[in-house]
Amino acid sequence: MIPHLRQSFNSDFTSAKYQAFLQALDSACGTHIQFRNSETPCFLPRSLVERMAADGREIIEQLVHNPEYLSLAEAAVPPEFRAPSPTAHPLFVQVDFGLVRNAEGQIEPKLVEIQGFPSLYAYQVLIAEQYQRSYGLDSSLRFLPPELDTSSYSLLLRRAIVGNHDPENVALLEIDPYEQKTLPDFLLTAQTMGIPIVNAFDVVRTGARLFHNANGRQVPIHRVYNRVIFDELVRKGKSLPFNLADDLDVEWADHPSWFFRISKLSIPYLRHPSVPHTTFLSDLDALPDNLERYVLKPLYSFAGLGVVLGPTREQLVAIPAEKRSEFILQERLDFEPVIDTPCGPTKVEVRVMYLWLDELRHGALLLRMGRGPMMGVDYNRDMEWVGASAAFYQAM
Repeated sequence: MIPHLRQSFNSDFTSAKYQAFLQALDSACGTHIQFRNSETPCFLPRSLVERMAADGREIIEQLVHNPEYLSLAEAAVPPEFRAPSPTAHPLFVQVDFGLVRNAEGQIEPKLVEIQGFPSLYAYQVLIAEQYQRSYGLDSSLRFLPPELDTSSYSLLLRRAIVGNHDPENVALLEIDPYEQKTLPDFLLTAQTMGIPIVNAFDVVRTGARLFHNANGRQVPIHRVYNRVIFDELVRKGKSLPFNLADDLDVEWADHPSWFFRISKLSIPYLRHPSVPHTTFLSDLDALPDNLERYVLKPLYSFAGLGVVLGPTREQLVAIPAEKRSEFILQERLDFEPVIDTPCGPTKVEVRVMYLWLDELRHGALLLRMGRGPMMGVDYNRDMEWVGASAAFYQAM
């Protein structure tokens, strides 16, 4: 989107540079990365980056500062996942934007999804740094906000994840973590923070305390960096070896309730220019005639699971009445293919990743490039110049 940077990158690109880039990522992570990383980063105008960061902040604050909404959202948390003493605000929030062309012909961001849950906070800094090294990008290009560098960002992330605890007593908790595609981020987080990666199914509960095994020694868990996606537990028909609803002697980063409180559930309640029209399926008196212009989404799903583009009337009618409140019908966005690549114009979805400690602030941007109907890496796996990417902008 910054023409001279785009043209320069494309003309200087070689397959050898790309292969070296991929090998360096694998080496730094200590594992082969299972998802596709794009051949290219994206060069975004600073004004667009600032617009997305501001819009996301306004959306998050609109939800968190609305007691009526929070009460409704808390009631929607399944009882088995309703941990006591929810925090006043989330610690991690992801806001995903698609880039569309408005009626005046300008590119603007529109909300795709929002989630109160951690994302690839460690990996996204690595991939940006590796793009700079492998392709010799201008060192003045920035991928973090102006007030942060990699050192201050790492300290901020450490405060969020480790807090005031001994890293040995902080567990990165996930379901079968070494089988997840997000393993590279787990390994980088463990490496940089000095914390263990713990399989949620291996946690041992004694009274109100949780423990993990470290070389035959039972180590107490004082703080949990929670990476457990709760709908995965439901899909697999499994349960944790402890009850989230109990009063456990543990701190949460982030508190489990925010996974449900800030989610697709939130979107119908938002009133913001960047939010497309969204309605609970259960609230519709009549279905729209132009269903091809809508997207059906289940409230709690990741990586595009269960999403239906242009659902048919038959598909919607088939959803039982008691389940219709678990789906939203959202105005479909026509992503503008704004990235010029050797494989043709390519679309991009931008995730703004927020941390909320003393204040709500964002870090690096996570991007997904694609030319398919959906932007997740699973939907673009057989293409080139698509996949996970990073964003750079000019400082001035």
